[in-house]
Amino acid sequence: MNNRIETFVKENRRAFDVMEPPVGLWAKIEVELDAQQKLKQTIKKKPVKLYLWISAAAAVVVVFALGWLYAGRMQGKDIELVDVNPGYAQKEVHYAGLITEKRDSLAIFASANPELYKKFTADLVKLDEEYERLKAELPNSPNQTFVVKAMVKNREIQLQLLKQQLLIINQVDDYKRVNQI
Repeated sequence: MNNRIETFVKENRRAFDVMEPPVGLWAKIEVELDAQQKLKQTIKKKPVKLYLWISAAAAVVVVFALGWLYAGRMQGKDIELVDVNPGYAQKEVHYAGLITEKRDSLAIFASANPELYKKFTADLVKLDEEYERLKAELPNSPNQTFVVKAMVKNREIQLQLLKQQLLIINQVDDYKRVNQI
């Protein structure tokens, strides 16, 4: 079989030689291979650079987000009593509910004794103003627990004052009824 191929090649050598590649073909192939290798290298480098840029941008975004959250937390405009002391916050909510109930009861008697109602509400307004001042002071206070205690104590005083005011109004009404008979 080897001999057959050799004889075929020898007999048809001239036909094979006619189809020789041009002289500068190998040089062109080498130039194109070099260009392809450079292209592959640049393509490989770009995703790495792009990945690094994306990572850096993500890190910057995370740092800014954390800074923004920390700054917002430090401003403390959103500090609630429950953040400082849940027990006191629960008391404050309880007192606030009772105060609302007592104020509603006091408002019912306002038509019968408008002068007395004005005096009573003036005292309550002062206590409300003090409560709001304490609430505004809470975020910047070095001892937030102390401020929360003062806020709860303010609510407690408001509740006691309302109870006394309702007691006085009931006594006045009883006196009026007894004297009218």
